[in-house]
Amino acid sequence: MFLMLDVNSLPGFPSTSRCRGESDSRCVILLGKISEIELAVQTRSYNEILVLNESWWRQSSNWWVMGSYKHCLFFTRKLRRKVAFEPDTDGGNHMGPDDLLCFLAEAQGEAGATLADAKLIVDRVRLLHYLHHLLGRPLLTLVDFHSRYLFSDELNPPIQAQVRQDMTAPLSHYYMYTGHNSYLTGNQLNSKCSDVPIIEALQRGVRVIELDLWPNSAKDNVKVFHGRTLTKPVKLIKCLRSIKEYAFCASEYPVVITLEDHLTPDLQAKLADMITGIFGDMLYYPQTETLEDFPSPDALKKMIIISSKRPKENNSQKGKVTSDDETSATEFTEQKPELEYDDKNSAPQYRLLITIHAQKPKGRLGDSLKLDHDQVKRLSLSEQEFVKAAASHRDDVVRFTQKNLIRIYPKGTRITSSNYKPLLGWRHGAQMVAFNMQGHGRSLWLMHGFFRANGGCGYVKKPDFLLEANPNGQVFDPKARLPVKKTLKVKVYMGDGWRLDFKHLHFDVYSPPDFYMKVGIVGVPADTMQKRTRTIYDDWTPVWDEEFGFPLTVPELALLSFKVRKCNTPQNDFGGQTCLPVLELRPGIRAVPLYDHKGVKLNSAKLLVRFEFV
Repeated sequence: MFLMLDVNSLPGFPSTSRCRGESDSRCVILLGKISEIELAVQTRSYNEILVLNESWWRQSSNWWVMGSYKHCLFFTRKLRRKVAFEPDTDGGNHMGPDDLLCFLAEAQGEAGATLADAKLIVDRVRLLHYLHHLLGRPLLTLVDFHSRYLFSDELNPPIQAQVRQDMTAPLSHYYMYTGHNSYLTGNQLNSKCSDVPIIEALQRGVRVIELDLWPNSAKDNVKVFHGRTLTKPVKLIKCLRSIKEYAFCASEYPVVITLEDHLTPDLQAKLADMITGIFGDMLYYPQTETLEDFPSPDALKKMIIISSKRPKENNSQKGKVTSDDETSATEFTEQKPELEYDDKNSAPQYRLLITIHAQKPKGRLGDSLKLDHDQVKRLSLSEQEFVKAAASHRDDVVRFTQKNLIRIYPKGTRITSSNYKPLLGWRHGAQMVAFNMQGHGRSLWLMHGFFRANGGCGYVKKPDFLLEANPNGQVFDPKARLPVKKTLKVKVYMGDGWRLDFKHLHFDVYSPPDFYMKVGIVGVPADTMQKRTRTIYDDWTPVWDEEFGFPLTVPELALLSFKVRKCNTPQNDFGGQTCLPVLELRPGIRAVPLYDHKGVKLNSAKLLVRFEFV
């Protein structure tokens, strides 16, 4: 059984702290087992849900000792539109499509929602949770509404899952989800090479896959591995077949394969046969060796594109390493001489298959950044080189990326497959910010969050200010102090689901976890900031009920980050994280899913958050 108590009629109850001191608010306590309470919450009178832990009640007074009860739910009527919705139904304990439509319009800001949209949501909730056989009419209980709709990141996600940007501009107008050494399963020095990380990257939506190609010991076939290291190779044909099978499982937009080839002319010819044989009509290449402009992602749907240096550049540099990022590998292993051969024998068929021509800076960096109006290209820079380029040639970098591509790759000393900060590249228009996808850490979380934009298709259109100069001919300056465009208000209500994703004693052996959360913006320097909630002690379902404001000068490049931690515990203190593109946020109360250290989505842990732009 459960016990219902009218707070306003009971002396000694601390109503100011829990009812916010509102004289006209009506507060009710339900004490009992959670299954019994859920049956009781079929009423239109109480809507805001706070989960209070047992210790708080024991400290209040003898009136409120919970005994063996494990849950207590508290409701207040006045704040219904801030946290939930009180439907205006005839029976008072069910919500129909009409009531849900009012909620979508008033609380969620979805003015364009229709009755058909509301009916679809009701039907999906009932179908997903096998409720269609319980009620003849399309109705939801209030528990269904809160637990199965409002707290569902599938039905009530924080961002849309559809492609919403113009996809008809040239490739150079888009950021591309780019991997580095995509075949490695672990560190850069002695891990195994495999097609598995390639498959996982494509399933996540990565659109640029990198393969390092080397002759085998017999010089009659091609293998993939990290040159001049102890990494164990994988056959090229296995990687190509996996790319073909999984290329478009997460996105229909083109996959770019960047080839760092160290092959003889004979093996280049064999490589061309492999590529054309495996990909067939999926392979795109132009009728001429050069392009004046890149095609659009829309025009290249379901196509494979090859990017590499022209064979002449590879073969004419005797004794030199020809890949973008192999030079620093000599820090760990002995230098070996490069194969020598004459460019006159290079495979012509292979040359024609290269759509995006790549090059490294030669001589002065400024010369490499000069625009060539007759052809487009890709310039590859290490993270250190790009930092210098952004500092000394900022305007040239931005102008170069308006038509051409820049690829940034991690420095060679990142042998643990760590990553650098991606925002510097994005702020200057660099399209291919290449990351070690098999790693983990905050930089990779930002990468994952950034490419959740635009339906997670792997292509995000660059802001207009990075694509054109202003009327005075000046390009965007990421360090300039700009006026605030808009302010994002984030109200964090509560979180739930950790007890299902973590073992009971994972966070604390003696009591439920003490959770707090960090909420912040990552973007241009003027917008970057981080704030912290208070700690909620001994509770698997923390209720923070705190609001934060973030003024934004460049919201187009801003990411909103959440990180949940347990207080005062150096080990096992991580409760999940997520990053979301600010301009993709849906106003209203949304379910925000959390992810683990590696960016894998947790099954149950979520936050209930309200977003508002002012």
